[in-house]
Amino acid sequence: MNIIQPAVAGTLESGDVMIRIAPLASPDIDLQINSSVEKQFGEAIRATLLEILNRYDIHGVQLNVDDKGALDCILRARMETLLARAAGIPALPWEERS
Repeated sequence: MNIIQPAVAGTLESGDVMIRIAPLASPDIDLQINSSVEKQFGEAIRATLLEILNRYDIHGVQLNVDDKGALDCILRARMETLLARAAGIPALPWEERS
């Protein structure tokens, strides 16, 4: 999947997460996480974000995450919304990927 434009998903409300994505000129993933629960769950948040990026074969992006204690399911939903917006498609492909 190609990220063609910057996009934002989520809010800064308690229990939610705001994620911003923008394409980069390099193939790197620049991941910056600011979380109110980073000491307890920072590695789990990072793993979830990287798993989703890997699932859709996304590279060359800057990802800024402002987490306010979002559950994993909310983090995943915000990421999928974000990726669809940034790729300029109405929804992500739901079929299983090998």
